Amino acid sequence: MTSSSTFAVTTSELPSGRVIIVTGGGSGIGRAAALGFAEQGAQVLITGRRAEPLDDTAAAHPNITPLVADAAGADDARRTISTAVERWGRIDALINNAGAGAILPLAEVTADRIRQIFAVNVVGPSLLAAAALPHLAASRGVIVNVSSTFGHKPGAGLSHYAASKAALEHLTRCWALEFAPSGIRVNAVAAGPTETDALTGMMGLSEAQAAAVKAEERAQIPLGRRGVPEDVAAWIVQLADPSATWVTGQVLAVDGGLGLV
Repeated sequence: MTSSSTFAVTTSELPSGRVIIVTGGGSGIGRAAALGFAEQGAQVLITGRRAEPLDDTAAAHPNITPLVADAAGADDARRTISTAVERWGRIDALINNAGAGAILPLAEVTADRIRQIFAVNVVGPSLLAAAALPHLAASRGVIVNVSSTFGHKPGAGLSHYAASKAALEHLTRCWALEFAPSGIRVNAVAAGPTETDALTGMMGLSEAQAAAVKAEERAQIPLGRRGVPEDVAAWIVQLADPSATWVTGQVLAVDGGLGLV
């Protein structure tokens, strides 16, 4: 892209009030971010594959609207963007928070497991961003990608999850350059170990295994604790705020210092 005319859209008739899309908005960091935006007065569309957690989050604030959608699906990516535009007429921020991963030693990998991780962590954000581009250009909006400490810190048994997050971080930098002429900012938050259900859900550990991992992580994190969703969500909200209009292409580590050791 060489000029802002690529995604030129008239902004004079856009309604007031920000519109935010948060993928994986039914729980954890996505839920906390959605609530943070809603409390600021934004209209928030949250997506996920399960209706119940989405409905629970939507019930917590009248500005949150749920939509069952698979972040890795091309049709659902287009449907997510069109739903926001048809309902509110604009998009100001896309928060690519939905994630997939596994503790997956190389000896145990299968092609399907690798594809599933990259579909959610790399393909999905790409499809959503592409579909949102003209609307983000109209609002001079922002994309915030949610990465991980392990996008830049190696971890045994995490190679494909880590590689997918490293890819997402580099997409962030490349998109920041590509979309800057259209006034679209792109940043990422690299979240450290956070008190969500990711270990027993996404990573597939038993409760006992998850407890052991949590204890090990607490011992490694310089600030002495695992994060809570609000620790990370606060920075997602801040990077999407209009006050951050001169910040783009950055990957902000919010991990209690874990990336330093």
